[in-house]
Amino acid sequence: MTTSEALPAAWAPLEAALRARRPVQVSYHGRDRVICPHALGWKAGRPLLLGYQTGGQTSTGALPADPRKRWRCMFVDEVDRVLAAGPAGSWGTADNYSSSHPFPAIDELTVAITPAAGKHLG
Repeated sequence: MTTSEALPAAWAPLEAALRARRPVQVSYHGRDRVICPHALGWKAGRPLLLGYQTGGQTSTGALPADPRKRWRCMFVDEVDRVLAAGPAGSWGTADNYSSSHPFPAIDELTVAITPAAGKHLG
């Protein structure tokens, strides 16, 4: 898939949440997670979300105590559901976020929040 092809259904609600700085509940690989979307882009031709997880399930049990380790990369075409999860005031981020190049996971950045827009946790 390239940026010129059709986007997965989850892209639009994730982008809207990112732009509004609102957390969402997503279903990804059978787990419900509360995510604050920070960046959308492309990795090896696939749409990718960089999000900060503030609640819900993880593959390893509890969320890490260190806020800098709560970042999640998710392929957007593997997100099964996106639901509103709270007001903008419940937004979360960590101090190791960079809007200029949000982690090496994203090859081609489409949209990202600026660090000043988030509330740092931890």
